Amino acid sequence: MSIELPPLPYDKQALEPYMSAETLTYHHDKHHAAYVNKLNELIAGSELEDHSLEDIIWSAKGVIFNNAAQIWNHNFFWHCLTPQGGGEPPSILLNAIMDKWGSFEAFKKQFTEQAIANFGSGWTWLVNNEQGKLSIVNTANADTPLTHAGITPILTVDVWEHAYYIDHRNARVDYLAAFWALVNWNFVQQNYVRDLS
Repeated sequence: MSIELPPLPYDKQALEPYMSAETLTYHHDKHHAAYVNKLNELIAGSELEDHSLEDIIWSAKGVIFNNAAQIWNHNFFWHCLTPQGGGEPPSILLNAIMDKWGSFEAFKKQFTEQAIANFGSGWTWLVNNEQGKLSIVNTANADTPLTHAGITPILTVDVWEHAYYIDHRNARVDYLAAFWALVNWNFVQQNYVRDLS
């Protein structure tokens, strides 16, 4: 069994003008695909060859972990976006956000600030902990919440430069502004509600 590159859940033009088809072509078809190809090359003929992506992430280290985790993070990220995105989340998640941050705008501000301050390459996440409490965490490079006990990823934004350099050059702040117009709040709430059940 080989690890496959999932198709994007929308056409490459669908996220314009916030995220260009050129960005999606390079980000999904080149960067994401390269992680898939490299992982399959690394696990070919090994004991991991027939394992699921999640099992590989939980058991591997080094370059195998890095490629596997980057695949999972990207798979998750694409579903955090939608052409019908933006606005506020549905009521269950919105109420949880307001309980934690006082307002949706305060949450967006903190998430954006943490994503901008996430040094180098990495990911910024909205996660849920074992007590059902939301928090914002940064991970570096290929690190993923899957390997952190007690937290469940709810939402992520990719802050590696390849995610935004074509559209925004080095202006991560502009990329974050565009990101909020694309967030798939239905997907995010589904992750939150599933974790509570």
